[in-house]
Amino acid sequence: MLIRAGYEIRFETDLPTPLLAMLSLHPSRHKDLKTPQRQETLPDVPIYNYEDIFGNICTRLTIPSGGVTLSADFVVEDSGLVDERAPDGLQMPVEALPDDILTFLLGSRYCETDRLMDVAWSQFGNLTSARDRVESIVQFVHNHIEFGYHHARSDKTAWNAYQEQQGVCRDFAHLAITLCRCMNIPARYCTGYLGDIGIPPVDAPMDFSAWFDVYIDNGWYTYDARHNRPRIGRILMARGRDATDTALTTAFGPTRLVSFQVHTDEVQSID
Repeated sequence: MLIRAGYEIRFETDLPTPLLAMLSLHPSRHKDLKTPQRQETLPDVPIYNYEDIFGNICTRLTIPSGGVTLSADFVVEDSGLVDERAPDGLQMPVEALPDDILTFLLGSRYCETDRLMDVAWSQFGNLTSARDRVESIVQFVHNHIEFGYHHARSDKTAWNAYQEQQGVCRDFAHLAITLCRCMNIPARYCTGYLGDIGIPPVDAPMDFSAWFDVYIDNGWYTYDARHNRPRIGRILMARGRDATDTALTTAFGPTRLVSFQVHTDEVQSID
């Protein structure tokens, strides 16, 4: 299947302000591009990309006085298959995990494992299968948090989301990731496009989405506590320990976000 995706985002500022953006597709999806993924700015300003320690593409630019509009539009091919379910079986012991996976067991800025350890073991400690634990965590978080865009705030952590029982997709992901890590299941935060493909249309503005991966039986598997069902057409942009590592934009000075539009639609052809 083919998916047309992209964005148009405008920032305004009174003074030249450096900006770091993570709005490009993850390199793992570059082979699926059917049209060029051009990042455009209006006005035209110099930009350049680099790859961070998690393999994400980061874009650097300076917003000129007045502001800048960032945009992109591309077509990508997708398998059309739903998220693959993790295999069943006993959980891999921590001592058997690869070295580079251990960082996804540790607490991080938005995932306070120390504060949720007792909650996790009291809720899921009776389960022995890693998949059963993950799927029980997903179900728990899905039922525990009320979704609403008006519940969003930039400083909300997994502990806050657990206590307040309200949030947006990143809060669902942070809480699920934290509970998985508490149970010694490596988990990483993911952000990208997720359109209303394979489900009834949703009467809400399109946005970027957050989900998470878990490491089970020597492989990564995708889960989504916000939607609590396998979905079609995820297009990964970035992944890391939590939203700190995958922030869509980071401005190094006062800026105003005045426009934010995202589109993700299945199409029949490139034209």
